[in-house]
Amino acid sequence: MFTIKDVRKNSLHEEFISIENSNNTTFAKIYTTLGASLQELVLNGKSIITDVSPLTYANTYASSLLFPFANRIKDGTYQFDGKMYQFPINESGNNNALHGLVYNKTFQVVEQHTTETSACIKLQYIETKESAGFPYTYTFQVEYILSNEALNIHVEVKNTDTKPFPFTVGWHPYFDSKDLYNSTLNFDSDKKLVFDVRCITQETATIKNEGVFEVKDKQLDDCFILNTNQTQFNTPEYKLLISATSAENFLQIYTPPKKNTIAIEPTTGVSNSFNNKMGLQTLKPNTVYTVSWEVKLL
Repeated sequence: MFTIKDVRKNSLHEEFISIENSNNTTFAKIYTTLGASLQELVLNGKSIITDVSPLTYANTYASSLLFPFANRIKDGTYQFDGKMYQFPINESGNNNALHGLVYNKTFQVVEQHTTETSACIKLQYIETKESAGFPYTYTFQVEYILSNEALNIHVEVKNTDTKPFPFTVGWHPYFDSKDLYNSTLNFDSDKKLVFDVRCITQETATIKNEGVFEVKDKQLDDCFILNTNQTQFNTPEYKLLISATSAENFLQIYTPPKKNTIAIEPTTGVSNSFNNKMGLQTLKPNTVYTVSWEVKLL
């Protein structure tokens, strides 16, 4: 039987809600005050996502949900429908806007239920104030469905404004490996983005489609254009399949300054997408966009 525990606070007064099965071999912790981000995940006794300390959420955006844009926007500026807009700069060293607007918002639990084999919790953030950089209102919902072998994440964005708006969506999870040097990724790609020193997309380069990507001791901050919607992460302890339902799929891989940790990020757009239009979509008033991601043990 799965159970969902009431919202609690940690030592930093951050609020979280936890889900676990009866023998505690499957567990998830979701922080309502950190953008409804998933900060811990254990599937069938395998530790998949753990606390990234001594790194902090403010510096890593670990497991954050990315909207209205994934990755970066150069100088935080973009043009839409003939007008210029300015996002706040939160990557000051590179003068970029980074990872959207909901990663630090407080979400409310709007629905939850449990069964013998799974648990479901839905959280929601309602934006009612138009900002200078993104002068639109919207509702952002995320639903986590946890079972012993898998976690499903369903995201739903509704444009509650009277104007259409541009957007991309992403997820920024950091995965654990007991031995990252000997871990690999399997994904289908023959195109990679070329970044400048500020991690802003410059062009697309053709690469050899190897199928197997060896992590080794590479220092990674790379983005690939996927030909399919699946990525497999192979560690000495477990194998994990990451799937997406989006029509266009991009894979950002990043190795943070923490041993045996890697960010494997499914996104619907790329760095500077509000300007280069790669993966950029428009959501009309009173319409809804949905995307789902699944992480599943193999």
